[in-house]
Amino acid sequence: MRRNSVNILVLGLWVMVVMPLEIKGQSQTSKTIVTRSPSVVNVGALFAVNSVIGRSAKPAVAAAIDDVNSSPTVLTETRLNLISYDTNCSGFLGTIEALQLMEKDVVAMIGPQSSVIAHLISHIVNELHVPLLSFGATDPTLSGHQHPYFVRTTQSDYYQMSAITDFVLNFEWKEVVAIFVDDDYGRNGILALGEALAKKRAKISYKAAITPSASHSDITELLVKINMMESRVYVVHVNPDSGLEIFALAKKLGMVTSGYVWITTDWLLAVLDSSEVLDPKTMDVIQGVISLRQHTPNSDIKKSFTTKWKSIKEKQTSSFNSYALNAYDSVWLLAHALDKFFKSGGSITFSNDSKLGHITNGSKLQFSALRIFNEGTQLLQTILATTFAGLSGNVKFDQDKKLLYPAYDIVNIGGTGLRTVGYWSNHSGLSTSAPESSYAKHLNNSSNDQRLYSVIWPGGMSKRPRGWVYPNNGKPFRVAVPYGYSYKEVVTKDKSQKGVRGYCIDVFEAAVNLLPYPVIPEYILYGDGQRNPSYSDLVRAVAENKYDAAVGDITIITNRTRIADFTQPYLESGLVIVVPLNKSKPKSWAFLRPFTIEMWLVSGGFFLFIGFVVWFLEHRSNEEFRGPPLGQIVTVLWFSFSTMFFSHREKIVSTLARFVLILWLFVVLIITSSYTASLTSILTVQQLTSTIEGIDSLISSNDPIGVQEGTFSHNYLIQELNIPESRIVPLRDEVEYLNALHLGPEGGGVAAIVDELPYVELFMRYSKCEFRIVGQEFTKSGWGFAFPRDSPLAIDLSTAILQLSENGDLQRIHDKWLSTTLCSQTSILEGKSLTLDNFWGLFLVCGITCFISICIFFCRMFCAYRRYTPDEEAARGIVEPDSTTCSRWFFGAISFKDVIEFYDKKEEVIKQKLRRNTRQVIRDSKT
Repeated sequence: MRRNSVNILVLGLWVMVVMPLEIKGQSQTSKTIVTRSPSVVNVGALFAVNSVIGRSAKPAVAAAIDDVNSSPTVLTETRLNLISYDTNCSGFLGTIEALQLMEKDVVAMIGPQSSVIAHLISHIVNELHVPLLSFGATDPTLSGHQHPYFVRTTQSDYYQMSAITDFVLNFEWKEVVAIFVDDDYGRNGILALGEALAKKRAKISYKAAITPSASHSDITELLVKINMMESRVYVVHVNPDSGLEIFALAKKLGMVTSGYVWITTDWLLAVLDSSEVLDPKTMDVIQGVISLRQHTPNSDIKKSFTTKWKSIKEKQTSSFNSYALNAYDSVWLLAHALDKFFKSGGSITFSNDSKLGHITNGSKLQFSALRIFNEGTQLLQTILATTFAGLSGNVKFDQDKKLLYPAYDIVNIGGTGLRTVGYWSNHSGLSTSAPESSYAKHLNNSSNDQRLYSVIWPGGMSKRPRGWVYPNNGKPFRVAVPYGYSYKEVVTKDKSQKGVRGYCIDVFEAAVNLLPYPVIPEYILYGDGQRNPSYSDLVRAVAENKYDAAVGDITIITNRTRIADFTQPYLESGLVIVVPLNKSKPKSWAFLRPFTIEMWLVSGGFFLFIGFVVWFLEHRSNEEFRGPPLGQIVTVLWFSFSTMFFSHREKIVSTLARFVLILWLFVVLIITSSYTASLTSILTVQQLTSTIEGIDSLISSNDPIGVQEGTFSHNYLIQELNIPESRIVPLRDEVEYLNALHLGPEGGGVAAIVDELPYVELFMRYSKCEFRIVGQEFTKSGWGFAFPRDSPLAIDLSTAILQLSENGDLQRIHDKWLSTTLCSQTSILEGKSLTLDNFWGLFLVCGITCFISICIFFCRMFCAYRRYTPDEEAARGIVEPDSTTCSRWFFGAISFKDVIEFYDKKEEVIKQKLRRNTRQVIRDSKT
């Protein structure tokens, strides 16, 4: 860009050689001094008079010069003399006229309105130190760092393209087509748009360049071309003088109707704002268009200028656009700066440029007329430091020589007028509030805060257009299909017209049929069918636009989502572990395996113990627990083991014995239930032949592990689980799975296979449940279709997949291709004997209960024994009991034989004896 500008500048100087300037005066001093606060200061201006911007800007500049010269507060001793030229939109003429202005000893230049001309003459003003105040050059590459004397008094297209980007993303569009004029203004503006979109993960899908001299047929051909493309969001960045031709031709082609989105930069409103009454024919071709306008707040001075505009005789338009306001403010900016410059003691002097001396020698051209403005740098700094309230708002520059507070109106064209649907500023983003109201606020410029009023789109639609269609450009929709060696049910080659078949293909076809537009895929096999292709390489090829999509059993993992977009998963998946197993052989003594030896011994002991406790508690009061010693032993044994089946016939009369028996029957219930469950498991169990029982044992073992060739599980085991690559064995299909598991680690096979659940279910059907899944799924993912980044098809197909899931079609397709044999997973764990550790709590509670019951029984029995003794003192104790009656046996002499005899007596006999003793004591006391 810089090289082209310099070349054109050299060309302009060359024209000066062949077309000599008429220089008045035969001799010049090396330095001319103008007295301080001169009466007249020359100011240059460049306009394209017969243009949309020029017709508004030239009268505005003239009005500003008159207002400054008549102002009682600014430049009271100095008058501005405006010297203007018409560039006629020509860079060549603009360069010559800029040189002519330099001959007039101007202290500053207003204009030009063209970015192309601004690029050229910036080199001239830089050399001669003359500030250039441009009210219309919006090219973002025109920077104050590259061109020190270039001062932009309007907003850069950098901000305008940021506003368009936020607007596009507000409606969730990811691609736009850029239509632009093929010059510095158009190319660099669209370059800024592309960068702004890229920062937000959007892009320009196609750049449609229109030459400044393009004919109607050229424009029509370009519009037909972009109409066959995918995107329906068009951003138009052209010159205001020729931009309406694009819409007139687009209207004829039916491109300004429902489904289309047209966004223009501020050139369109520059055209419309120039007329008080809008042309109905013009409005008819731009219905529903969105356009931007540089925001200028309402103010009294703006209203005063609007009134004054009507009285300007030399104007060619009934109204003015925003560039007129910028042009007017440019003059006042220079006036304020000159006023400060003169009041601070500044003077205006010019001197010859020593660099032109060697060109002047021997030449008929008098280059000494091109002189350096000595105080140009000082005036430039004063201009950049000047702040005032202008028609366009507060005029103030930042350190990068850019105007502060860039803002735009977002205008929707509809019916017979214009409607502002919102605003954009670099402070608040999109908003329905005027930008000046938000400058004092601290705003969070997030997407949740961005909002606009409703928009009427082309065709009178209020619903947001989708923004894209399936391209009607004759190009096939290239769909890559993985062609591998394994699992033909999922996807494989076919001899039909489509060339492919399988579960994934049926899901994709069903989803495509639900789209509101036709998509005709061309399936392209990826792989040779002899080995499984790399799915990561397939996704990478899609990301590089070698294919338009990839359809198959493609697992959605993090690394792949970084380079491509995926649809909603149409099948849930995850990695699982498959290991071999053997069915247990029948064993004669299998009924003993539910309990360990310790458990059997303790259980048997407790049965006997409970029988003895119940006999002990029931012997004195229950006739069924009395009799000869052998009979009582048989009774205890019978009662003990009959409780196992709750079939005991003996009637329990003792309260303590009933309490013990209730608790023991509960324990028996738990033990028998556990025994039944454990025995059932043992008799039906299939025992694992591998030591791998889950992900932890998989990692800790050193046995080889089989994985499906080409899938992500290989890298996952190595990178995520840190399993050595030497343990990983790639396998191609079900047959190799089967052989590897049969051989085992000792025979050169594998101890386990790690694969995704859908594949494993197919393998289980193939192996007829000969193997088992152990552990849980240790990844959660799914299968999806891959598309290039920001492809709108990914979103629409995701919606279609959800519809398939809701109406049941997705399950029907699954059952058609992937119906699996149900393999019982309840027997994947080896049956184990129950140990004492599982029941020691129950036995402990039961033992404590028996001990407490026996203690209570002994206390009651010894109390009765003391009362039963025929001692007079004891007998009197019955009549006059005290607190020590039941405890004196601890200190008295007790015969063990007597106690046993007492215990063996029936309780009814003892009670009768006690009653007789009581009556005897009463009689003795009376006598």
